[in-house]
Amino acid sequence: MATRPEPIPDLNWSADQARELGEGTIDIWTEFLATLPKRPIIKEEGIPAIRDAILRPIPAGPTPTPELLEHARSVVLEHSMYPGHPGFMAYVTGPGTVPGAAADLLAAAINQNVGGWRLSPAATEIELALGRFFAEAFGLPTETAGGYLTSGGSMANFTGLKAARDRTRPGARDAGLAGGAQLTAYAGDEIHAVSDRAVDMLGIGMDALRKIASDEAFRVRPDALERAIEADEAAGCQPFAVIGSAGTVSTGAIDDLNALADIAQRHGLWFHIDGAYGGPGIFAPDLKPLYAGIERADSIAFDPHKWLYTPHSGGCIVFRDFQHASDSFSAEPAYVHEDKELTGHGLDIGRLGAQFSRSFSAFKVWLSLLAHGRDAYAKRISHDAELARYLGELVEERPGFELTTPVSLSICCFRYRPEGVDDDEYLDHLNDRLMHAIQADGRVYCSNAVLGGRFVLRACIVNFRTEAEDVERLLDVAAELGAQLHAQLS
Repeated sequence: MATRPEPIPDLNWSADQARELGEGTIDIWTEFLATLPKRPIIKEEGIPAIRDAILRPIPAGPTPTPELLEHARSVVLEHSMYPGHPGFMAYVTGPGTVPGAAADLLAAAINQNVGGWRLSPAATEIELALGRFFAEAFGLPTETAGGYLTSGGSMANFTGLKAARDRTRPGARDAGLAGGAQLTAYAGDEIHAVSDRAVDMLGIGMDALRKIASDEAFRVRPDALERAIEADEAAGCQPFAVIGSAGTVSTGAIDDLNALADIAQRHGLWFHIDGAYGGPGIFAPDLKPLYAGIERADSIAFDPHKWLYTPHSGGCIVFRDFQHASDSFSAEPAYVHEDKELTGHGLDIGRLGAQFSRSFSAFKVWLSLLAHGRDAYAKRISHDAELARYLGELVEERPGFELTTPVSLSICCFRYRPEGVDDDEYLDHLNDRLMHAIQADGRVYCSNAVLGGRFVLRACIVNFRTEAEDVERLLDVAAELGAQLHAQLS
């Protein structure tokens, strides 16, 4: 006779236990929000100090909740860095919305797999609605367009380019690329490295991503693009995609998207746009004209966790014709058989992309949009760009600084240049050292770009907490630390 196993409830916390941990977590969260502006963006702690402070052996038995909360508090409030700080103007990462953080907690609590509709009915419909909403915002046709969330811009760009490959070489999914002509894609020399990684993962090879020279505004030159395509066609290659930038990561430059769309159309190529950083600028009425031609794209990648400010991680891919997602990724594992006519269930997003297992990452974006509304986003995105222009004006007015390229979107590139110093190699070294000094200082935080071979400082504002006093402080700190370094180095 079978012996009935006894229950093992150790991992199955009660609602009361969850409340104790949850309320303590909210206390840490609200303390973080209240004290964030006064905290240093980062404490310069080395690897040994960090490990000694936060690592501990995994115990055999449970850790009491108060001890867990004290550990969490130490991690969050004593040994973290804060990209949501108003002085953070470096890499393109948003501060994380409050509604988005709450949504992440709830999404984790129900823990659905948004790979299958029957496992996540509401979550799936929300995500597909978001895809349609974003596609419509970019001007793609409502009757065919759609999209979904990805883990980030890398996966979003990979997904768009895979659809491009599979449309151009329909047999590649089964037979691979052996024996066919060399596939080639085209992008400006300012394109993000995720496109290189995408063609690598697609088996095409990074050498087949042709990097086209940019003009003085760091936009791809259409004449050079067309010549490169024609040369590859004459050499027996098979061009398959043109990649445009809607906000490069170094300068915020937007390619002439209409010119690129014309070239792609003439040669029968897929037109993909990497808008990972700049794409959401389309929501700001004063910036929208800069994106003319984006509505002609076959696919667009962008990251809500960048200029829509939502918590990490969440990229998005939208297609002009959503059917391409299914054509490129559909697979039928036997263990997930379902008769859709019998159940009446909807699309399984796991069949439309590389991920079968998917979290409800759309919820933080959805709830943030509902909480704040489109108008608030439009005003804040526009304000970020205004702050970047203001920083550029301050740079031009202030002795000891040099604006290195016109401000585009919400990125301002400049360098510290002591009066009378014209040695570019020395200025490269000085500004390199200055960037590291600013980051270690902790009051403000910028990054760098390399433009025309020269090392420059770069401020990218995608932070709803950043205001005019913060960009003023950036120059104050740069001047203070720059003068100290110049005295040492010279």
